[in-house]
Amino acid sequence: MKLITIVLSSLLTTLSLSGCISAPIALTERTEQRLIAQAPIRFLLTFDDGPSASGYANPSRSVIQDLAHNPVQPGIKAIFFLQTDAWRAGGSPRGRKTMQREHAAGHILAFHTATRWHSNHRLLNDQELERTLNLGAASIASVTGVAPSLVRPPFWNYDKRTFAAYQRHGMHILLTDLSANDGKIWGFNASPRRRANLLRQLSLVRERIALGELPTVDGVIPVVVTFHDINRYTARHLQEYLQILIESAQANGLKTATEPFYTDRAALERGALARTVKDASERVYLPGVWSWVWDADAH
Repeated sequence: MKLITIVLSSLLTTLSLSGCISAPIALTERTEQRLIAQAPIRFLLTFDDGPSASGYANPSRSVIQDLAHNPVQPGIKAIFFLQTDAWRAGGSPRGRKTMQREHAAGHILAFHTATRWHSNHRLLNDQELERTLNLGAASIASVTGVAPSLVRPPFWNYDKRTFAAYQRHGMHILLTDLSANDGKIWGFNASPRRRANLLRQLSLVRERIALGELPTVDGVIPVVVTFHDINRYTARHLQEYLQILIESAQANGLKTATEPFYTDRAALERGALARTVKDASERVYLPGVWSWVWDADAH
């Protein structure tokens, strides 16, 4: 099973980034009427795998800058799911300084992994999992003063054992509604179909919103979006991505809040916690092929 999980993780990462993108689900009159009763949406931005340790045009720092200063909505706050001890991320001096910049800018630092590589937590034994959770929590707390309350398991993958371990450390799993499919691929990290991808995914989320499946928090429905701030292509095109999200909402008949992105850290955390997985047996939605592969692997 462990070997299958490793192979599937690698294969599905590639397929999810390079596969065909279906057309958006058509907006029906019935769905349009149901949406009238729903609150407006607000995009909750998250970034995985950082911070970048690059000394050249650091993409994580570029993302921080563009979130603060952009023509769509200045002052956006986001959640950064960190590889706290990876040599090319938080385990480097430059990575640590970038974590400090993220916190100082009002963003939320959350836990992704504290292994040297991007390791699936399900493949760690109990002792190693506990060690890395303690290590990651301590790394983040050394910057923020508090242990992280949010975790995103690498490859979105967890089971009852790892779920219980996160809970013991006060960490709640936040998955995603939309994925830019921009995970780092060696040799190719562009996204020529970025607009079609987000338009399609948001049409699926719209159907869930119309059915009242997503919670309303502070008068808005948080829609979680995932990027990778270690991806230079994402960093260079972040302002465009912000505009694509707004336009995709309009094209799908979704109302956006007056502020379509979060600008307050406390509100951001409330929205995120409302969207976390409450039970290890809960059936979850993931964009693309990930729900299928983990259903096959059985939480």
